[in-house]
Formats: sequence, C-alpha cells, structure tokens
Amino acid sequence: MAIFRANEVRQLTDTELLEQEQKLSLELIQERGKVSAGGATENPGQIREIRRTIARIRTEQNARRTA
Repeated sequence: MAIFRANEVRQLTDTELLEQEQKLSLELIQERGKVSAGGATENPGQIREIRRTIARIRTEQNARRTA
C-alpha cells in the first residue's frame, strides 16, 4: 500500500497518477471485501487512508485538466 501526500502526488506524471489510482482502487475493493466477509483489516485506518489518497490523486488530475 502506497499512501501519498499532496506534495508527492504533484510530482507524479499523468500516467503514474492513473496507474496509482487504479492500484489503490483495487486495494480498496479488496479491503472492503475483507471487512464485508467478517474479517478484520490489519490496520483499521487503512480504508480511510486509501480513500483519502484516491481523492488526492483525483483532485490533482482535475487540477491538471483545468489548468
């Protein structure tokens, strides 16, 4: 799991942003699947951090499209 901060996201290229978003989305689906099956995640805050990182990536993608 790669959690990026805003300044790290800004340094990535467009293709890297797209790849990371896809990887994190898949990871989020897997983590949610574990929880819905009755299991527990290793890190309880992991789902929240993944969601926030995806939001950071999408925000940067939108900023690049409008600029």
